[in-house]
Amino acid sequence: MPKNMADRLLEAVDEKENPSVVGLDPRIPRIPNHIKREAKENAFSPFEAVKLAIIEFNKGIIDAVKDIVPAVKPQMAFYERYGSQGAVAMEKTIKYARRQGLFVIEDIKRNDIGSTAEAYAEAHLGEVECLEGKKRAFDADFITVNAYLGSDGIEPFLNVCKKENKGIFVLDKTSNPSSGELQDRKIEGNGKVYELMAELTDKWGEELVGERGYSSVGAVVGATYPEEAEKLRKMMLRNLFLVPGYGAQGGTADDVIPCFNEDGYGAIVNSSRGIDYAYEKEEYQEYGPEAYEKASKRAALDMKEDILKSLEKGGKVPDGW
Repeated sequence: MPKNMADRLLEAVDEKENPSVVGLDPRIPRIPNHIKREAKENAFSPFEAVKLAIIEFNKGIIDAVKDIVPAVKPQMAFYERYGSQGAVAMEKTIKYARRQGLFVIEDIKRNDIGSTAEAYAEAHLGEVECLEGKKRAFDADFITVNAYLGSDGIEPFLNVCKKENKGIFVLDKTSNPSSGELQDRKIEGNGKVYELMAELTDKWGEELVGERGYSSVGAVVGATYPEEAEKLRKMMLRNLFLVPGYGAQGGTADDVIPCFNEDGYGAIVNSSRGIDYAYEKEEYQEYGPEAYEKASKRAALDMKEDILKSLEKGGKVPDGW
């Protein structure tokens, strides 16, 4: 039987000695001009040009970081807004990343119930019924899901995870400034909504715990709320945390340390803009847009070093690293 998806991801974290993840959020105005020029020359329509530019840009990032990070996290919104051509760009990005040995966390934040949730799960994690049998569409390793419809909206995803040996990250305490409008509301028993979501996430993941003690059902916990993350870590010892908010959103390496268990595992930290567009930053301007991927590689290495220093300071470096 194939290894649990959480076990497999943690093996990759160990191999790279790095718990950081690179987000792939293509923003057309910020993609280097030489890529856009070539895309326009080879395209038959504006949307096809966008598709070609995104794919080429992402390949450059993936090639630059594949030996540094265990996974990439493409955010569907940056693809979906370009319609069918954007969806093709996402599909090709996922396939290319997996061919390069990277795990793919598809950030889609889907939320629905019954057969609709099942359709989302099959599209992004499993197989879909075609005219000539079942085929795989996006085929990510993990996806993000919004659980605020309750267990009706999560069970179809869990069923596909069990069948396909895949994983999900459930939104819990997110990194955005207004997250507290709902997530910090007090509930019966003096707890808060995000704490209730943590209890549910732990329960949903209990049948998907691997040999290393972590479930393939994880939680999204923002780096911008370290005190809340510390509470959640104690509540969800066996759930992996996907941690957004580092870098461009203001979270620091020290802020993400509460997301890790005492063994140094339990969290993977994402940076998107800070890696994708590193060539725009003053400290990486020596590379320039023509060598954007070299700037991204340097930024990915710097992020790894930054997080490892904070883990060491917090006494949470995994054994053997």
